[in-house]
Amino acid sequence: MFNGRGGRGGTQEKSSNFGAAIKRILAELRGLKILVILGILLAVGGSVLTIIAPGYIADLADEIAKGLGFMPGIDINFDTVQGILILMVILYASAAILELSEGLMMSHVANVFARDLRERISKKINRLPLRYFDNNQTGDILSRVTNDVDTVATSLNTSLSTIVSEIALMLGVALMMFITNWTMALVAVGASLIGFMGMGAMLKRSQKYFEMRQKELGKLNAHIEEIYSGLEVVKAYNGKAESDKKFDRLNKRVYIANQRSQFLSGLMHPIMAFIGNFGYVAVCITGALLTTNNVISFGVIVAFISYVRLFTSPLSRIAQSATSLQSAAAASERVFEFIDEKEMSKQDHIAHRIDKDAIRGDIEFENVKFGYDDNKLIIKNFSAKAKAGQKIAIVGPTGAGKTTIVNLLMKFYDVKSGEIRIDGIPTSEMTREDVHSLFTMVLQDTWVFAGSVRDNIVYNRRGISDDKVMKICETVGLSHFIKTLPNGLATDITESDSISAGQKQLLTIARGMVEDAPFLILDEATSNVDTRTEEFVQKAMDKLMQGRTSFIIAHRLSTIKNADLILVMNEGDIIETGNHNELMKKNGFYAELYNSQFAL
Repeated sequence: MFNGRGGRGGTQEKSSNFGAAIKRILAELRGLKILVILGILLAVGGSVLTIIAPGYIADLADEIAKGLGFMPGIDINFDTVQGILILMVILYASAAILELSEGLMMSHVANVFARDLRERISKKINRLPLRYFDNNQTGDILSRVTNDVDTVATSLNTSLSTIVSEIALMLGVALMMFITNWTMALVAVGASLIGFMGMGAMLKRSQKYFEMRQKELGKLNAHIEEIYSGLEVVKAYNGKAESDKKFDRLNKRVYIANQRSQFLSGLMHPIMAFIGNFGYVAVCITGALLTTNNVISFGVIVAFISYVRLFTSPLSRIAQSATSLQSAAAASERVFEFIDEKEMSKQDHIAHRIDKDAIRGDIEFENVKFGYDDNKLIIKNFSAKAKAGQKIAIVGPTGAGKTTIVNLLMKFYDVKSGEIRIDGIPTSEMTREDVHSLFTMVLQDTWVFAGSVRDNIVYNRRGISDDKVMKICETVGLSHFIKTLPNGLATDITESDSISAGQKQLLTIARGMVEDAPFLILDEATSNVDTRTEEFVQKAMDKLMQGRTSFIIAHRLSTIKNADLILVMNEGDIIETGNHNELMKKNGFYAELYNSQFAL
């Protein structure tokens, strides 16, 4: 009923900003700061132990050098060598345990963050106005809440712990290098700065392609969802070739964006590898010169080579993690854009609660104006009254505003001006949940979800017996269909099952009959059933409408001949009112519509 404008306008993408996206992710992690800090401390502890070990390598190398003739007359002290080796094993084993603990901790942080993000999105969906879903494609929304969230979670899981531990290791190693020998430290760090400059350039160039990839992936998902949901129409009109062309075009855009982003970010690893090798060469040359001049010992060179390996390895892994973070940043912008969408107006100020059992059933529209767009009114000045128990039919040509009136009555949208009152109480003083609880709706758009036949009929209701369900099914005309199913009411069905459109509509009518509400809305409720079934269902609807104020939207005017009041709408205004006989005597717009349906 309210999906007719879906996809109008599309999604507006904001400009990419890697730094702002990462800053937002870090801000969202504040609730997990204790675990993050603990993970950082574990990473720092592991890094400290890792960088302490090479210092003992220098002592070990110098001790071994004594027995190799570098120091004549001095033999190797094997007790010292053994002590150093045991100490190094303890250091490296302890570092490995701390790094493993840190990795598990940060992995837990990433998974909890993703879980909380999904929960927020789930709650957000229920707080978004229908206007958002009207203006955005369903497939793109699904891509944001599934693919983009998974991308953020996976990227954080693989890169968060790596970046934390590698930065801690790199800073610690840099400190130890300066403590060991500042000259060689400057050479090693200076070579690495070139790598950082290259990595920064690659991040800046490639980020826009990561953004483009997520955007184009959303468009591709939207196209797939659109074609799949209308597959019968596509086949009936031989639209497969055209849909395949569009799929190939969208798929190629995803391919190009992915190729460019991966190519540019992929350059970071070889650049870091080259810088690492360049650092080795520079340190070896500098160390050789310093050793020749008796500035440092041979053991210092051996230790420094270990430091350079520890210093350059983090650069390479940080470069790889940066690629993953780019994906997370691009995906997070789309996710947070969804989370930051403007929500429906708050209802905290509404203290009045509705007692459904005390409702009489009077409804009044007073000078109601509304438009889906602020600059275009659809309902221009609608006024009408419905008395308790009356059967009100709303008729008119397509686009007259019939379904929009129902949307406003259900408070799916807020009126631009005017007022809608239920028993004299403005709906603006009622919560949306209270308003919804007052109405039973049977729509022209059938909705069947994966579950048993019984679950589909008693949707969101408790304490409904099977006997009552079967009695309703007999009233509607579903009992024969249910008896043909292998497990009766317990048979599982899905939207894609081979159930006819008429059977699906009968299921939704039965669902409406289960709901015990004072108001009833029928929006073309018999549009998908044959003439014989329609007559049967019409009798069931008459029973359902007894004692309820009912609003019926119908294009088959023969179905509303017994309505107490018929509102004839055209271009957002009521142009005629009365019952069937009165309107036919006027020989006006309604009579013309009615006669046109029976003209030969």
